[in-house]
Amino acid sequence: MAIQEVTRLLREWQDGDQAALEKLTPLIYGELRSMARRAIRKERPGHTLGSTALAHEVFLNLLKQSRVRWKNRAHLFGVIAQLMRRVTIHHAERHRAAKRGAGAARVPLDESRVASQA
Repeated sequence: MAIQEVTRLLREWQDGDQAALEKLTPLIYGELRSMARRAIRKERPGHTLGSTALAHEVFLNLLKQSRVRWKNRAHLFGVIAQLMRRVTIHHAERHRAAKRGAGAARVPLDESRVASQA
């Protein structure tokens, strides 16, 4: 992949050219998947987030980065690495919260006192 081409496409995309994003995606997707596989290998055994899901989640988050002024290919992959870390941390937090019963029905204290007296 030509480094200059990625940088040029990043800047064109930044300037609002959606065709540039369509050309950029296949140029970066392979490296994005490789980074996701490496990131998942570093996680604990039995981690429930797969590398493909991680790559796709990061890509979707990348599309939302409207305030970034892209410098070059290295800058892009640095941002991707940060997004990847955030996604894996957020996934782990949601997983831990589910184990603790997040989302379970909660009874207000006043109602629990009435129920125990009955």
